Amino acid sequence: MDIKKKNVIKMYNLPKKVMFCKRCTISNQRPRIIFDEKQICSACNFADFKKNLDWPNREEELKRLCDKFRKNNGDYDILIPCSGGKDGDYVAHQMKHEYGMNPLAVTWSPLKYTDIGKKNLQAFIESGFNHILGTPDPNVTRKLTELSFTHLGDPFQPFIYGQYNFPLTVAVQNNISLIMYGENGEVEYGGDMKNAYIPNRTVEDQVRHYFSGVSPKDWEKYGVSKDQLKLFEAPDLDKIKKNKTEIHFFSYYKYWDPQENFYYAQEKCGFQPNPERNEGTFSKYASLDDEFDGFHFYLAYIKFGIGRATSDTAHEIRDKKISREEGIALVKKYDGEFPKKYFKKFLDFCSIDEKTFEKIIDSWRSDHIWYKDNSDNWKLKNRIWK
Repeated sequence: MDIKKKNVIKMYNLPKKVMFCKRCTISNQRPRIIFDEKQICSACNFADFKKNLDWPNREEELKRLCDKFRKNNGDYDILIPCSGGKDGDYVAHQMKHEYGMNPLAVTWSPLKYTDIGKKNLQAFIESGFNHILGTPDPNVTRKLTELSFTHLGDPFQPFIYGQYNFPLTVAVQNNISLIMYGENGEVEYGGDMKNAYIPNRTVEDQVRHYFSGVSPKDWEKYGVSKDQLKLFEAPDLDKIKKNKTEIHFFSYYKYWDPQENFYYAQEKCGFQPNPERNEGTFSKYASLDDEFDGFHFYLAYIKFGIGRATSDTAHEIRDKKISREEGIALVKKYDGEFPKKYFKKFLDFCSIDEKTFEKIIDSWRSDHIWYKDNSDNWKLKNRIWK
């Protein structure tokens, strides 16, 4: 396999000088994040912004939205993408029991289910929801995972395609015009701020915001056929428009707090946290469904110097759950931890050996992020701790 060095700065339009937010633990290497003149990131500024919103008025907007799409004839009137995780559980339960909607929950299958992921999805369904599971051809998923790992530095790309495109397909097939996601990651984690002021997003934003600018059809040049890619793609745009499809974020209407979502999902939907902490971080209740989650976060650490613990601590600092000093200590302890638990399974899934894995990883290391010490070990050039 010919593995070429990637120009990460050019691919993601990253600044060459690394700096950290003065309030949380995130750096300016997160794609599309913005730092102000005080060196505060856009996600922290949004956290301030949302604390001062008129949330009762936003909830009235949500009620009007429900009235607009409610069918009252037994048909589904809202589609909820939900993996069985804490956030989807929270949104689905709220929409059904607090706002009187008739939801259809939709899950796109992980690359490789964990036991706790299966249990949580089943517990969610059994708590009282109609549900559809989308499971693509495993051989196609394996091929796309290997290609995405090599060429995009993210083995999760085929999962992300289905996570956002499959709900659109199910919505069109079932004449459901309203799709409700949980948080808008672009504003909650730092990115395009236009959704801070509007409740929905366009289908066109998906390729740019969630697909790293690469749509499913782009993999045809690597030998993946149109037929094989069909389930990973969105319906034709004219069908989406004919269905009058609208994609909304629950976090626009109700204050979003992941830890409180966990408590809610645990009580209402039988959600269970991991018995042990997740590799690369300190948390036990987020991103539990896939055995290969850790490689998605590890590649972010390689490409941007931003590991799973950095992302988790940044959000918890903004939510006032921990201090910045506590966050920095957790980043120092856990960020960049190698996901060894399922490493051999991952190699087998992608049909690669350990040497090829290492070559791919190193092809994504940028000189402005990494250097080799005197012992020939890779080290971060810029660390948030002293």
